[in-house]
Amino acid sequence: MIARRTDADQKELAGDAPRAVAGPRQVSIVLPVRNEGAAFRACLDGIRRLEPRCEDVVVVVDGGGAPAAAAAQDAAARVIRLPGPPGGPAAARNAGARAARGDILCFLDADVIVPPDLLARVGGAFEGHPEIDAIIGSYDDAPAATNFLSQYKNLAHHFLHQTSRVETSSFFSGCGAIRRAAFERVGGFDERYRRPSIEDIELGSRLHAAGCRVRIEKTLQVTHLKRWTPWGLLETEIRDRAIPWTQLILRSRSMPNELNIRWRGRVAVACASFLAMAAVTAPWLRGSRMAAPMLAATLLVIDRDVFRFFRARRGAAFAIRAILAHWVHYLCSAIGFLAGTFLHLIGANQSRPAAAPRKAEADRA
Repeated sequence: MIARRTDADQKELAGDAPRAVAGPRQVSIVLPVRNEGAAFRACLDGIRRLEPRCEDVVVVVDGGGAPAAAAAQDAAARVIRLPGPPGGPAAARNAGARAARGDILCFLDADVIVPPDLLARVGGAFEGHPEIDAIIGSYDDAPAATNFLSQYKNLAHHFLHQTSRVETSSFFSGCGAIRRAAFERVGGFDERYRRPSIEDIELGSRLHAAGCRVRIEKTLQVTHLKRWTPWGLLETEIRDRAIPWTQLILRSRSMPNELNIRWRGRVAVACASFLAMAAVTAPWLRGSRMAAPMLAATLLVIDRDVFRFFRARRGAAFAIRAILAHWVHYLCSAIGFLAGTFLHLIGANQSRPAAAPRKAEADRA
């Protein structure tokens, strides 16, 4: 559970002090990090350039060394150091939320650069839509890493969020803000997720089940600094995304028609799976040789909008490579779905059990 705030904070909420919907002093930035590096320093520089500046930045160093804490202190952030082995981003974000002072908790990843008007966008979204409990942004269309996989993955994420319906049952901790009351009501992030995974999506599902409303704020975009490698991408797609997401869907018995699990995506996963099987069996089966072109054509029709997007942003050659990468993504989803279903049926939990609560050492900059 998330610790409750001080009596002074509760008194302010009760109306004894003026309260704006989401002014700069009501927004706290919570930033988990493990190790200090160039991406983390760039993230801190972006936060330092905010206008208006954030009055409450909480950096949670999860099992990392002193350099990350020192860099955060240099950026005038409050630092919480979690001793012992890393507990994962979910536990780190919960620790940061407990220490934060704001009514709005703005969660960021340590490898994004925020726009200078982040607080104005967050505050404006909550003020303009007082009925919502949380907002999420997206990556922009200018990822920092220039290799193909990094460009493809970030552009695909950008396209997905920008073309989805405004209301969602998910959450995005890379850049997402939530009212403290809603965050506390559902118990924060699930700390059984001990590595970066779907802890934010799982939080979104509980918000939705509790009747909270989450909005995709499409003008709220951050620059992603992560560099994707082939093995890292495959590992993330299957182990950290598809398998736990399948388990979440089966546990909750809910598969909303949005974001990565829209009906088009489900059909595409099936087509890509059959296409792979047809390609393998084509030398021996005439039916496979006939089915393969039809399945490929179906996938091209399903992905026509994202294909046009890739071509408009990076040219035709990039778009062709990106569509092939998209089909591999579908295959990873299929493999993860089968593995996640098997683990669900045998009662296995892909997430490790939560660690015992740890005492955090908070140091002010």
